[in-house]
Amino acid sequence: MISRRGSLVTAVAAVLTGTSATTARAAGPHRGAGSHARLQHDTDAVLATGATGVLAEVQTAGGRTTARAGRADRSDPSRPVPRDAYYRLGSDTKTFTAVLILQLAAEGRLALTDTVERWLPGAVRGEGNDGRRITVANLLRQTSGLNDYLAVSPGTADDFTPAGYHRSRFRYTAPEDQLKAAVAEPPLWLPNVEHPERERHFGYSNTNYVVAGLIVERVTGRSWAEEIHDRIIGPLGLRRTLTPGTSPYVPAPTATAYTWFPDVGRPTDTTLAVGGGADGSIISTTHDHAVFLRALMSGRLLRPAQLAAMKETVAADDWIATPGVRYGLGIAWRPVAGSGDGIWFHGGTHLGTVSESGVTPDGTRAATSAVFSLRMGDPAQDAQDAAGRRLIDRALTGR
Repeated sequence: MISRRGSLVTAVAAVLTGTSATTARAAGPHRGAGSHARLQHDTDAVLATGATGVLAEVQTAGGRTTARAGRADRSDPSRPVPRDAYYRLGSDTKTFTAVLILQLAAEGRLALTDTVERWLPGAVRGEGNDGRRITVANLLRQTSGLNDYLAVSPGTADDFTPAGYHRSRFRYTAPEDQLKAAVAEPPLWLPNVEHPERERHFGYSNTNYVVAGLIVERVTGRSWAEEIHDRIIGPLGLRRTLTPGTSPYVPAPTATAYTWFPDVGRPTDTTLAVGGGADGSIISTTHDHAVFLRALMSGRLLRPAQLAAMKETVAADDWIATPGVRYGLGIAWRPVAGSGDGIWFHGGTHLGTVSESGVTPDGTRAATSAVFSLRMGDPAQDAQDAAGRRLIDRALTGR
């Protein structure tokens, strides 16, 4: 599993051919046609950065508009990306996990001010790490100071190569071991000693959500996956959303997830991969993901107090290449031209797949996308990411 952003960036490549789109129950003939054309144009723009395949959807109460561009596999130009392809959400999973925690808080089974030490005694200790100074709110808001296990785990120079990928694609690492790797190094900082939940120092770390998942399991006595299914997937009818556990497979239909490793001229098929849990493992579709986002912001998943808490943010200036971003409890906010209220989003990156999404503050409109390409070690990945964010922004504002 790969962090939401980090330093993984890609080069602009040759434009690939092959685009198509469909509109389902648009709000009206003229408006629907314009929205469809804009979405297709922006989907094509993502493809033009060098991606192999792109899916996008805009969803409202009146229906959905979808677009696709590129091919399902580089070896077969005749096969377009499937319209409802499954893909890995990556760190968009964190929003699901935050919802679980907030639901438990609403039920009085835990509090956002609870410390990690209360629920996982001794798990965050050593090398200056101190679970007594880290609250549940710190975990969800990325203000804990915990190291990212992906950044500190032992590895070799061969890890980010095709050979390294093939060696580890079936390897499962338990969340307890991920946490041990993170606390084997001194923390980046410790939260405020008097009121740790008020800490405003932001530092994105997948470890925070590994710990959150372990807390869910300690509080409920059930697995994180069971809670995700019974509290979110089942009630919302997300029939094409799943938690894969230790399986490295993505269900059909899907598209090949390609990764360009650093200094390697050809892409590697990285569709098979075990990785992540509460921090980044969910597999879904653009449609199901949009249903989830709209349900969240419209208040179907959280009570008003918990949704308000989710929207309490801190500045996240260095997280992505967009000014004004603020991070809440498992979801972030950014200003968007043409929208006085901005949009809520997260996003996720996995080997060969990038998820971009957004939702209006009232949940009336959501936009989701999947790009089946990732180029490591090349600054032009920024071009793909920027095009993906532009697609989301225009889809939500109509500009």
